[in-house]
Order: sequence, then C-alpha cells, then structure tokens
Amino acid sequence: MDLIRSAIATVVGTGANVLPIVIFILGFHALVIRHPLPHFRRLLSGLAFVILGLGLFLIGLEHALFPLGRVMAAQLTAPEQLVGTIHSAAAAQDWTAYFWVYVFALMIAFATTIAEPALLAVAMKAHDVSGGTVGVWGLRVAVAVGAAIGVSLGCYRIVTGLPLANFIMAGYVVVVMQTIWAPKLIIPLAYDSGGVTTSTVTVPLITALGLGLAETIPGRSPLLDGFGLVAFAALFPIISVLAYAQLSVIMDRLRARRRALAERENDTDSLEEN
Repeated sequence: MDLIRSAIATVVGTGANVLPIVIFILGFHALVIRHPLPHFRRLLSGLAFVILGLGLFLIGLEHALFPLGRVMAAQLTAPEQLVGTIHSAAAAQDWTAYFWVYVFALMIAFATTIAEPALLAVAMKAHDVSGGTVGVWGLRVAVAVGAAIGVSLGCYRIVTGLPLANFIMAGYVVVVMQTIWAPKLIIPLAYDSGGVTTSTVTVPLITALGLGLAETIPGRSPLLDGFGLVAFAALFPIISVLAYAQLSVIMDRLRARRRALAERENDTDSLEEN
C-alpha cells in the first residue's frame, strides 16, 4: 500500500509540474496563433501518457536505479574487493586498490550511453543530414567511449579527492585545441553529443554511482565529491567525437596518398612497357 500511495503521489506531483508548461502552450496558442488545436482529444491522451510515463520513470529511479548504483558502489569498495592490499584502512589510501570500481564505471557508462535514446535520435538525424557520411554506430560508439573514459576518470577523482575544477579546466583546454584543428562540419555535432549523453538512462545510474562511491570511501563527502560525474560524462564525449573526426580525416588522407602512389606506379609500369 505504501508503494501504491507513493506512486500516486509521484504521478500527481509530476502532473502539477507539467501543468504550467501545458498552460503556457495552450495560452500562447489561443492568444497568439489563434487557431484550433488539431486532434485535441489525441493531444489530451498523449499528455496523460506523458505524465504517467514521467511519474513511473521517477518511481523507477527512486526504487531501482539509485539503490542499484549505491549497492554496486558499496560492494565494489568492500575490503574483499579491493586490489593489492589486505587491510581496508591501507586500501582506502591507495587509488590503485579500486581497480574494479574503474572497470565497472567504464563498462556501465559505455553501456548506458549506447542505450541512450537521445543519442540514437541525434545519430540517426546526423546520418540522414550528412548523406551517410556520419555513421550511426560510429557516432554512438565514439560518444560511448568518451563517456566511459570520462566517468572512469571521474571515479578516480572521487577516490583520490582531487579538485573537480582542475579536471574540467584541463578537459576544456583539450576541447578548445581540438576545435581549432577539427573539421568544421563535425564541431557542432561533437558539442551536441556531449549534451545528449546526460539524459534519461545515463544520468541516474552515474549519479547514483558517484553518490554511493563518495558515501563508502572514508574521508569523502557525498555533497562535495559525489556529484561531478555528469560533468565528465558531458565533457569527454566532445573530446572523443572530435578525435574520431580528426582520425577519420587522417585515415582519408593516408588512403588518398596510397591511391596516388598506386596510380604513379601503374603509370610508371605502363610507360616502361611502351
């Protein structure tokens, strides 16, 4: 009964949060556009499904994803899981002892980013607009690799307690340097790719992992150290997509040189035969 009451309260609260947006859209449509809404009943049913879906999503976060992230963080930082030492007190001071934390962060960030609906939508649109030049899977894997590296590095920051600002500033210095040399057509897509990773699937698990990790490691504050993983998940995909584009340009140039050399050799052979 408690779960049912909590679910009903969450759905009602979600409806109250969505209501101002609905009022604004309907008011703007009535006062500015001044045309009747097409398929009004269908819009109302769709709005009801949106509110129900958002409510159920929040319930799932509270009862499944957040506890899962905390449990995994607690299990991975248990003394028997720490690598390279027997005593947990000594292991807590050694960042190399948390090897499985970094591996788990790498894998979970990669998997959740690949499954991110927002990333799939952007990749499909980029593939259509570019005429097939931007591959759907190529972009998704590039973004997922960046998110995986970023979240794993973010867990290293939580373990060591190093300042978040240093990592973020260094990362954006790399982004600025890459932006200067990267193909101009890929730069806007790379910057958008960093934003789409921070969406419905990735953020809840990564946030729960960061909070759980900060709660279980001695000397870490969940408020100061637990947050910040989402910033890594948004930053490093930009780096990886720009690097993917730069690598593609380099590979294309190498292929062009090989073709030119092959054509020269063929021309030389034909001249010698004549």
